[in-house]
Amino acid sequence: MNQKKELELDEEIKTTLGPQTVFRGTLRFRDSLKILGRYEGRIESSGFLVIGKGAEVFAEIKVGSIVVAGTVKGNVEASVQTEISSTGKIIGNLRTSQLRIEDGTVFEGKVEMLKNSDGLDIFLATPTQLKQSLETL
Repeated sequence: MNQKKELELDEEIKTTLGPQTVFRGTLRFRDSLKILGRYEGRIESSGFLVIGKGAEVFAEIKVGSIVVAGTVKGNVEASVQTEISSTGKIIGNLRTSQLRIEDGTVFEGKVEMLKNSDGLDIFLATPTQLKQSLETL
């Protein structure tokens, strides 16, 4: 993901679990979340999730959209879009409507493409469009 788009998305992140955070359990959130530390359990949201570079997530994930720059071990379902950056690693199955994978990504699992022709491209959308799309979910 290019630097400009990443900065725009960072402005929309409502909550961040920092690099020293270790969290275990079921996590539900509404808008957006960025994980930079370690998380184990289950994540559920219609919102936007970022797994930051260096983060380790051992979870079953079901979200609206996700960007993976760290490590995810577990199945991932993103109803709108998934992006795996060059530093990203997913060990598990993936279900998503749209998928972007950068060179250098590690992915071990199966991909199932969901049918969602009305999905919003979160990487090209303006902050206002992102807010509107989250309100309708």
